[in-house]
Amino acid sequence: MDKKYGVYICTGCGIGDALDIKDLCGVPEEEGLPVQTHPFLCGKEGIGLIKKDIAEKGTNTMVIGACSRRVNFDVFKFDGCIVERVNLREQVVWSHPRSVYPALTEEQKGSSEHCDRVQMLAADYVKMGMARVEKVKLPEAYKLEAFTRKILVIGGGITGMTSALDAAAAGYEVTIVEKEVVLGGYAAKVRKQLPIEWPFQNLISPIVGDKIRSVQANPKITVKTGTIVARIAGEPGNFTVTLKKPGEKIEFDVPFPLPKEMKVDANGKEYDVEKLAELYKEYNQGKTDILQFDPNGEKFGAVILAAGWRPDKIEGDAFAHLGLGKTPDVVTNAQFEEIAAKGKIKRPSDGKEAKNVVFIQSPGKNDDSDFDYCGAVTSMVSLKQAKYVREDYADGKAYVIYQHMRTPGLQENFYKAIQQDEGIFLTKGTIASVSNNGGRLIVEADNTLLGEKIQIKADMVVLAAGMVPVTKDDSVINLAYRQGPGFRDNALFDQYTDSNFICFPYETQRTGVYAAGCIRRSMTMEESMEDATGAALKAIQCIESSNRGVAVHPRSGDLTFPDFFFQRCTQCKRCTEECPFGALDDDEKGTPKPNSSRCRRCGTCMGACPERIIGFADYNIDSIGSQVKAIGVPSEDDYDEPPFRILGLVCENDAYPAIDIAGMNKLHFSADVRLIPVRCLGSVNVIWIKDALAQGMDGVFLLGCKHGDDYQCHFVKGSELADIRMKKIGDALSSLALEQERVAQFQVAIDEYDKIPQIINKFVEEVEALGPNPFKGF
Repeated sequence: MDKKYGVYICTGCGIGDALDIKDLCGVPEEEGLPVQTHPFLCGKEGIGLIKKDIAEKGTNTMVIGACSRRVNFDVFKFDGCIVERVNLREQVVWSHPRSVYPALTEEQKGSSEHCDRVQMLAADYVKMGMARVEKVKLPEAYKLEAFTRKILVIGGGITGMTSALDAAAAGYEVTIVEKEVVLGGYAAKVRKQLPIEWPFQNLISPIVGDKIRSVQANPKITVKTGTIVARIAGEPGNFTVTLKKPGEKIEFDVPFPLPKEMKVDANGKEYDVEKLAELYKEYNQGKTDILQFDPNGEKFGAVILAAGWRPDKIEGDAFAHLGLGKTPDVVTNAQFEEIAAKGKIKRPSDGKEAKNVVFIQSPGKNDDSDFDYCGAVTSMVSLKQAKYVREDYADGKAYVIYQHMRTPGLQENFYKAIQQDEGIFLTKGTIASVSNNGGRLIVEADNTLLGEKIQIKADMVVLAAGMVPVTKDDSVINLAYRQGPGFRDNALFDQYTDSNFICFPYETQRTGVYAAGCIRRSMTMEESMEDATGAALKAIQCIESSNRGVAVHPRSGDLTFPDFFFQRCTQCKRCTEECPFGALDDDEKGTPKPNSSRCRRCGTCMGACPERIIGFADYNIDSIGSQVKAIGVPSEDDYDEPPFRILGLVCENDAYPAIDIAGMNKLHFSADVRLIPVRCLGSVNVIWIKDALAQGMDGVFLLGCKHGDDYQCHFVKGSELADIRMKKIGDALSSLALEQERVAQFQVAIDEYDKIPQIINKFVEEVEALGPNPFKGF
């Protein structure tokens, strides 16, 4: 692409009032670049000005100094052009008012005693924008060699069947894989189900039978029962799937990565690449390597994981007071459902009528927590099963003792209907004990709503066991990925399959695989069916994005993908191991093998690479590094007391918007800070920090999403990986004879914009206390 540059500066929104626009125009003019100003650049006339230059002058590379790139992104989008947005509004004039940073008088201009910090800030941002467009290229879409729109649904329960029917209704071919010999899952084993439509007051007959018949009658849906996934290889749009019978062993069973303990010798030293490859083959003897695809495998474009759940096992001393295991008449809710589905409710011990049943929601004893893996659905199931008792026996009594009663949304109507039943007794309380007395059970509860202890004689006791996702026991998905067949760091979600429950429902940590139903969290059948529709839509979006060669959420529509300069690769495997989404495999030597449509374009691989051989067309080591080098670092040669210069590398997902919002609210922070947005803190390469300090900048901070158990990183691991890298940067700083305190990382949520000034100004004060960087002026 033969670049023809143009710089455009908007003077509206207070920009022209706060800045010396003529002086600012001199920045690109010094570099020989044409520059134009307009009072309303995003208006019809302003856009017309740019389009005229594109048509008549061939301008195709432009720097637009105006509002934040987060607004008017569609207005300033010009096909076939490289566009860099320089944020002069939110992050210069709105966040650095002249009331705090007054402009220089004519007498002060040119003096070594005074500097216009705001004007310098704007000038630096224009320089940085010009530096970036010089180093980036216009991206071209990644195209798959082969492509299919077929969707694989793993799980033939009510969630999987709903997903399949919705995808088929949208015109897509679907294959359902179910390990059991029949469809239906748990939904086929219940007596009745919770209401799914208005007025949400009465139990209904199971609808799973209608779902099965609809699936079997749909010509776009293929059903394979008694079947499981042996492996899924490839990438979205072109997955190669090997299926098999449960228990069968085949050569295309997915291999497992080496456990950590097998990667090191007796002294704890990690084996070299050749030894690791040898051990890997031994560990997976009889299994074909992930890079070899099954020639007889079936092709799919996306996968919906709807494998469901299993009842939790309540066992151990912590539950001894509940009587489970001591008498057959203490059962879990799943066991009670099986009893109810067979007919009238009867005691397991002797087959006699169970007219008095106690439903226990929480184990009691030391705290008020529910059983593990519980949620609103277990509350609803207890109410449903209490209704069974009343349906079977006119004189039956049901007692529900709970710590938390959750009936979300319109299911509150069902809860109210249950409350009106005179045979159902509901109370908050702590279970003290369940004992056997002459063939009947005695349930003792404390701290009830009545303010007193109660004793209940019962025929049966039902414990509200939670719904454990099957991914806790088995990866199910069996991905032929170098990071392993399952989902990474699932322990964050108690083994529920999810990627980021805060921002992106249905997403998993594996692009093209979308979770639905109780594999994701405990849900009612109504919720599971809604979830199934969402997952089907995400799968369709992924397929169509893969076909166009663009990224899926969160960088939806991004045309770029990672490019590797393999000649300099040292096979260190850091990119393969650190990728949050398993987009990279590697060969026996450790050379990375990209799968570009798996990639979420976060750039974590770029940040991980010590050789700096990974980059994107419009985001790479050189483009950010050039922006860093474009920042002016005043020294004593320029001013008697030169201003400090601080670099901030900020995540574009949470931190950058928060800074914009701070500017919109006229909150101000140090004008000595220069901000560069990055795709994710995980993409930050330490070379940028070293370069900044080596050229005399006084400090560097990273500002990004919160990490940890309650992480908010859009790319799952990026912020955490950056934190780990920052902790290791001490050696590099020591080699430059610089204090570690000159580099820091901070966390901020998008709604914590009011904290931005405090975070930035405090760091600036700490750096100022350390004194100027000794490299300043060299």
